Amino acid sequence: MIRFDSDYIEGAHESILKALNETNFIQTVGYGKDEYCEKARESIKNECKAPNTDVHFLVGGTQTNMTVISSILRPYQGVISATTGHINGHETGAVESLGHKILTVAGQNGKITAKQIDERNKEHLDDKSCEHAVQPGMVYISYPTEIGTVYTKEELEDIYAVCKKNKLYLFIDGARMGYGLMAQGNNVSLEDISNLCDVFYIGGTKVGALLGEAVVIINDELKKDFRYYIKQKGGMLAKGRIIGIQFLTLFEDGLYFKISKHAVEKAMEIKRAFAEKGFSFKCDSTTNQQFPIISNSKLEKLNDKYGYTFWEKHDEEHSVIRFCTSWATTDESVKSLVRDIKNL
Repeated sequence: MIRFDSDYIEGAHESILKALNETNFIQTVGYGKDEYCEKARESIKNECKAPNTDVHFLVGGTQTNMTVISSILRPYQGVISATTGHINGHETGAVESLGHKILTVAGQNGKITAKQIDERNKEHLDDKSCEHAVQPGMVYISYPTEIGTVYTKEELEDIYAVCKKNKLYLFIDGARMGYGLMAQGNNVSLEDISNLCDVFYIGGTKVGALLGEAVVIINDELKKDFRYYIKQKGGMLAKGRIIGIQFLTLFEDGLYFKISKHAVEKAMEIKRAFAEKGFSFKCDSTTNQQFPIISNSKLEKLNDKYGYTFWEKHDEEHSVIRFCTSWATTDESVKSLVRDIKNL
């Protein structure tokens, strides 16, 4: 079977495996204080053009989200998120298990607006008994979103401005950040991300690494004692070097961006094939996730050969499905799928 289920179904980029093997018997200190983690931190700071940030390495996305969010919010505060936000619909209540309510707003194409954030916060403040309700303390957005759309630089500027006006911290989930940065028509850089939020993370698990995410803390108010939170939430690896070596490799000679671009280009080939055949889409995704709407009868023709994700029921006879490419998706796999799309 040819799988397009997700972008973490392969292992790791060969350069990472080579680096891990070459450094395997070199002794280092533990818990992310080794020389490789330090060099990786410097590489990330250089790419972000943000030398005064703090960079920390955690294992996976859910752990990263719950650790960052719980480190910022007071016990009576919650986080504003799109209804489709990963923390709301795909993390088994991890954030809420720590006592922080997710305050959802209905986004459009996976995105929320500055106006929605402002209105959601105002709704709380205008409540004469607001102390009886969860107080908004931060905003969570994904870049790219869960359905493959990306915020423009102007949208991020507006969102961050309204967050600062309302004294809300802005956290950007970057599990697939590479694919967003390399999306067609994108006008946001890693430097822009660093200037337009308080904290974000760069995903490795879905972009070429075996595992690992890099949290970048920009706001000085959020830096103190973050390692305590990492340890408490089970994210402090004794062999922290494993993640440091991977990110050092990913940010060497632009590898992170190169492999992200590859995934987006393969996804665009799939998108064009569906569009040329007359299929419509749930949204206009410009990243590595594509969401065609297919009749159930035609879908059966793909089931035996391809792995994909059922997303949602469109109507009684049609389904929205997701085809997700990765840094490792081969030309042959995409050509095969394109051929079969043409024959649907």
